[in-house]
Amino acid sequence: MSAAVLPTPSNTAVPTDWREELRALVRLAMPLVGANLLQMAVYAVDVIFVARLGEVEFAAATLGVYLYGLVLWALTGLTGAVAPLIAAELGQRRHAVREVRRSFRMALWLAVLAGAPFLLLLAQGEWLLGAAGQDPRVAARADAFLDILLWALIPAIATGVMRTVAAALGRPAYALAVAAVALGVAVLANWLLVFGAGPVPALGLEGAALASLVTSVAMMLAYVVILLVDPKLRRYRLFGRWWRVERTRIAEIVRLGIPIAFTLTFEGALFGGAGFLMGLIGVTEVAAHAVALNIAAIAFQVPFGIAQAATIRVGMAYGAADRRWIALAGWVSLAVGIGFMAVTAGAIVLAPRPFVSVYLDVDAPANARAVALALQFLTLAAMFQLFDGAQAVAAGVLRGLQDTRVPMLIALFGYWVAGFGVAVLLGFGTGWGGVGIWTGLAVGLAVVSVLLGWRWIARERLGLLPA
Repeated sequence: MSAAVLPTPSNTAVPTDWREELRALVRLAMPLVGANLLQMAVYAVDVIFVARLGEVEFAAATLGVYLYGLVLWALTGLTGAVAPLIAAELGQRRHAVREVRRSFRMALWLAVLAGAPFLLLLAQGEWLLGAAGQDPRVAARADAFLDILLWALIPAIATGVMRTVAAALGRPAYALAVAAVALGVAVLANWLLVFGAGPVPALGLEGAALASLVTSVAMMLAYVVILLVDPKLRRYRLFGRWWRVERTRIAEIVRLGIPIAFTLTFEGALFGGAGFLMGLIGVTEVAAHAVALNIAAIAFQVPFGIAQAATIRVGMAYGAADRRWIALAGWVSLAVGIGFMAVTAGAIVLAPRPFVSVYLDVDAPANARAVALALQFLTLAAMFQLFDGAQAVAAGVLRGLQDTRVPMLIALFGYWVAGFGVAVLLGFGTGWGGVGIWTGLAVGLAVVSVLLGWRWIARERLGLLPA
């Protein structure tokens, strides 16, 4: 058998009806959803350990992780453009091995090339936070935290690339397995390094950063082993000729990836900006906002995983130039994503107190105001759950069509003109406070979801389909 052309993954088979497409989507999406939820658990472990170190240390870690996470989120979007490219290459089924290997290699190159300048930026954590008016003690400790954590950036981006490629090649279950291992590593590393045990000294905040670095490197190495050992994946010889530059391919990834990176940055910065606005109102509002947002973020991991799978499924159909399959893959993905969020929205509306009770003692008199605010915010969160799921999956199916530039402009307008504008107007101009800010978040998500949905519906008229 030629080394250049191997049997394509079974997940590239063209579905005959919506039931087959649904089964294929679920097989691909479920491990990705599980991995997303476990990754949130890894972040929660870090918070649990650092929270015991005191207010200054906790605030330093929170701000440090925010800066690091914003950069990682953007660069993961940049290199994540490899997903629709590889999916299209598999859909074409022509010399897929060479093409997949080239895309994978250049995505890893981009992880290093794009990540390196941001290492220098994150190394200036104290200056960045000082310029933002943060407490000097917190800024100094955050700088020490970031000086260690920044080294996890490139391994984390590379892990995202390898996870995407493994899923596209029919091995999505590895995402769940690696995330489960990462959770165990995070718990053990934090326990040993933050508080110390036996011969290991207690390193405090620096230990938490080191634990995150260890976890990121462990995940990266796990994927390297998987890609080299798995009988199906190793046939692609993904690490072969790693020194060869494919200028055209890396340019394609950059062309698709830069708009994705900005789109994710606009969205992440909106929610970060909302937290800042809450801080201008009061501490209680910040606490209630954090509770409601965390609940919404957990639910969001499901449509986010569906969106990742939708990019691959629509991308394969796009590569095969099969318009019927494109429509099938897109509509099934949207129905599943929005349908799930409708269920979670209904649960939040019907019984919000149990969700809040996970984070706050709802019966404690001292928490009465925070609980009342969190319940108000959750009512609005239930409304924007539908829009959040719709915009996530709609963006995913459009990426499968390699359409990223206009969705970026939609995100800029929807999140920052409509969303943030309404949040400021209602939050401060009308005296609605936190409710006004959350209304702005809902408006921003609604505008983006409607415009992205319209773009999907008008895909043929807009020339987004293959010939």
